[in-house]
Amino acid sequence: MSHHALRFDEMTPRDRYKVLIGTVVPRPIAWVTTVSPEGRVNAAPYSFFNVLSHDPAILALGVENKPDMVYKDTAENIRRTDVFTVNIVDRANLEAMAVTAASFPPEVDELSVAGLTAVPGDRVASPRIAESPAAFECRRYVGIEIGLSREIILGEVLMAHVREDVIDTDTYYSDATRLDAIGRMGGNGYAGTQDCFDHVTPKAEDLDWPGK
Repeated sequence: MSHHALRFDEMTPRDRYKVLIGTVVPRPIAWVTTVSPEGRVNAAPYSFFNVLSHDPAILALGVENKPDMVYKDTAENIRRTDVFTVNIVDRANLEAMAVTAASFPPEVDELSVAGLTAVPGDRVASPRIAESPAAFECRRYVGIEIGLSREIILGEVLMAHVREDVIDTDTYYSDATRLDAIGRMGGNGYAGTQDCFDHVTPKAEDLDWPGK
């Protein structure tokens, strides 16, 4: 089977975006809660997100600016307070998460509109979402501006809140079935994480390779 050779320097940003979000899938969703210095809570989902390191524990967000290049509330609040909370989205919270993705004015509390409960942070000023199965309180580690349109924000995890039926605190292993997280596909698509399977990584000495 042949492949299409797509030169990104010859494509529009929108077309590059469509290629990336349609093939780098499923992407985990960071349901980010922040608070302004004036105390206004904001919530918004981002699928340009992942964990990059465990020592130190670092999460990464890719936050796109508004069409006029003004910072979105999430980026602005993080810049002004240096903290944010990443909440994991499970299937039960899909509709509520979608509500918080709407383009509300800055003064609107998305959590209230979506019928969600804000719980004060233990280590940071930003709240977590009580209905989320897991949440990570973060302090901004570094921000990297990517051109005019986007900022990559690295956050150091200071504290995690994981629902009791999800994690075993003797082993710190989590039950993926109970977590029931969802991820983003292309367009309006989502994917569940219930179709899981194990596959053991082989040892090099058990394989045939040149020079063995």
